[in-house]
Amino acid sequence: MRQMAENDQDLWRKCIAGNADAFGVLFDRHADAVFRYCLSRCGSWHDAEELVSITFLEAWRQRNRLIPERESVLPWLLGVATNANRNRARSSRRHADFLGRLPHSDPRHGEHEADHAEAVASRLDAERAVRQLIETTAGLNDGERDVVILCLMNGIGQEDAAKTLGIRIGTVKSRLHRARAKLTAMNRALAPAEQLDTTIVEARLS
Repeated sequence: MRQMAENDQDLWRKCIAGNADAFGVLFDRHADAVFRYCLSRCGSWHDAEELVSITFLEAWRQRNRLIPERESVLPWLLGVATNANRNRARSSRRHADFLGRLPHSDPRHGEHEADHAEAVASRLDAERAVRQLIETTAGLNDGERDVVILCLMNGIGQEDAAKTLGIRIGTVKSRLHRARAKLTAMNRALAPAEQLDTTIVEARLS
């Protein structure tokens, strides 16, 4: 009989007890979503990878501060990523040390690696596409840009976006409403989250 995968709540309780393997499972489960979010915030593949490392390092360090109330810890991780992005210059020195200490269930990405030149081209294409999306939000204030990046670019639900940003769901709704009105007035359109999904993740894992 096939064993059901443990939910985030159970895994996080094990993390609190110091179980690195459980943390590795959570890393595998959510690292791609965190990466997409970080890339859509900073527009740089290298910086996004660094932010993922910083995010999970901080998550491990702060694990005793979180008592999961929902099935997924992703909104909390995205909140950590948001703060990490704001402080990335100060936090970047932690990256090199972190890479050797992050618990991960399997550090290999697979037996078949894409050609290096093709991988680089894919990354540059992804960066270019994301930067175009970021430019789309240039007329928004910081709060409006936050909810647009979370909800419209990354497909995060409004309730989870509120938890990520530490604000009320009504604030998320009002910011989205204002942002949509501004974007419509500027005659610009956001690409759906799915367009960030496949090309970026596939290139990252190649």
